[in-house]
Amino acid sequence: MSQERLMSVLLGPHVSEKSARVAEANQFVFRVRRDASRPEVKAAVELMFEVKVANVNIVNVGGKQKRFGQRLGQRQDFKKAYVRLAPGQSIDFSGADA
Repeated sequence: MSQERLMSVLLGPHVSEKSARVAEANQFVFRVRRDASRPEVKAAVELMFEVKVANVNIVNVGGKQKRFGQRLGQRQDFKKAYVRLAPGQSIDFSGADA
């Protein structure tokens, strides 16, 4: 896996009530590329945040059907990854320097 590929695997954190709840258990949720695999997600998180990853679970999320005026449309499908960190590891999304 090239470093360029790993830098493009993570699209951003997925913010929701559930992701806030699982963050208490040292688990974080990221939106990832639709062609990303578990080893790629693990390597990307370890590279970008310099933490040790315990395991990765990936979920394919189907896009919702929505109405655009009189036409029916569908939002894009996406993939998200639940990343559990090793004990003692953490990710700080606040951006504040400690």
